[in-house]
Amino acid sequence: MTIVDRDQDRDERAPDNRDEDVSDSGREDNRVPDGRDDAGRDGNGSGGAGPGRLPLLLEAVLGVGTDLELRATLQHIVDSATALTGARHGALGVIDPERHRLTELFTSGGPTEEPPRLPGGLATPVPDLPGDGPSVPIRVHTEVFGHLHLTGKPGGFTPEDQVLLRVLASQAGIAIGNARLYETARQRERWIDGAAAVTTALLTGETAENALTTVAERARVLAGAEAGVVLQPTAEGGMEIVAASTTGDPGDLVGTAIAPGSPVLVQLLGGEPVFVEDSATDPRMTTHVRTRFGPSMMLPLRSGGQLIGTLALPRRRGGPPYTAVDRLLASQFASQAALALVLADARHDRERLAVFEDRDRIARDLHDLVVQRLFATEMMLESTRRRAAASSEESALLGRAVDELDSTIQEVRTTIFALQQPPADAPTSFRGQVLRETGGAAVLLGFQPSVHFSGAVDTLVDGPTAAKLLGVLRGALAAAHRRPGVGAVTVEVGVGTEPGAGPAPGSGGAGRGGAWLRVTDDGEPPTTVTWPRRAEA
Repeated sequence: MTIVDRDQDRDERAPDNRDEDVSDSGREDNRVPDGRDDAGRDGNGSGGAGPGRLPLLLEAVLGVGTDLELRATLQHIVDSATALTGARHGALGVIDPERHRLTELFTSGGPTEEPPRLPGGLATPVPDLPGDGPSVPIRVHTEVFGHLHLTGKPGGFTPEDQVLLRVLASQAGIAIGNARLYETARQRERWIDGAAAVTTALLTGETAENALTTVAERARVLAGAEAGVVLQPTAEGGMEIVAASTTGDPGDLVGTAIAPGSPVLVQLLGGEPVFVEDSATDPRMTTHVRTRFGPSMMLPLRSGGQLIGTLALPRRRGGPPYTAVDRLLASQFASQAALALVLADARHDRERLAVFEDRDRIARDLHDLVVQRLFATEMMLESTRRRAAASSEESALLGRAVDELDSTIQEVRTTIFALQQPPADAPTSFRGQVLRETGGAAVLLGFQPSVHFSGAVDTLVDGPTAAKLLGVLRGALAAAHRRPGVGAVTVEVGVGTEPGAGPAPGSGGAGRGGAWLRVTDDGEPPTTVTWPRRAEA
């Protein structure tokens, strides 16, 4: 029962005792000295002891728990404290429990007087706040979250002000705890949504470079970082930035390397996270871009014992440090992103394997069905031509048909060989190197040159001879591109005796006549380049 309830109950039990009421009223006046009225307020209207401030206290206690947003809750606490006690100014300093220093300051007060300030700005050691008012700690569970300090009350603060401030601080601790839980839940939800978006993007067929950039971009936004970069190990034993995302141009970050021997490399290559308070001053940071950044997290992208790289999230110079919750959520994001990268890489490998299997199947079908039928048709035409009169027009026509079929068979066999080569790998055989040169020239010429092989070129052409022949082929194709009117190019490569010519001296030891090359185009005029002989126009 409150003081007001007890007074009302006493009045109801003695309604006719007027003298006792007067006497009680006199005693009540004696309990409120210094000119204070029965509402518990002094002459200047500032708060003092008495039941008049109980509604204000109740309103303040209820008010600090109405907002789930942490910053709004903290500002509401300091505003309620100044209004409840009649202080002109109040300050709530938030303490970093890991570093034991103030990270934020929330103030309340009129415009005519300077409120308390942190010396040296934020992120400084906890100072003694100025002023003559009370200061109480705000505890969240057993941890000191911050200090609430009041100054500038006319007539000075009373012991009851201290009591009211302690009651408000205890309720504020509960409200802050709820607000922090709500903010952590929202933050965790954002990181989970971000990780799911990254996984979806990586599994929809992005290239490896785009996948790493996607991870860096999403992590930068979620962490509130100035930049997000992905580093991967180099052959020299260092690490290099291969993908970056910044609010500006990331071009100056990509390619930046951590040199071998750097102190931080031991942890990064070992798959350990590294947390840096200030990148610009930390002796472990050795890159030239470190001066632009402050707090940083360097998290391993590791899955199943495989180190894919490192995700670095540096904030701007002088930015707020990462909290324990930030580090935990970012580490979980990095682990999930690494798993998504591994799954995406496996998916790309399966797609490439499927392509290789299709190419191999097409090559087998071409060899087993198309080439065999063409060869059988060629043999029938050749037999027919021999039975026909040697000088007849039909015999000449059949001869040309046989030659065309033979050329077609050579083209199909070349296509079969190209299908059996992995498209992304550099060819190791001589035949594959010739096809790579003609395939590259097709981009400039606008059409695919026709290629014919004669003899066992892969077996009989040695390395020095192959290098010379490829150089001549490359020059002949470039010359054909520069000549006007070229619509077809035929490339013939063989070993032994070149058709229509004698042995080619000095062309290497491949076969009896060595290796030879002939490149013919239909330009104006038509041109033929042979090797080892000179070009013939």
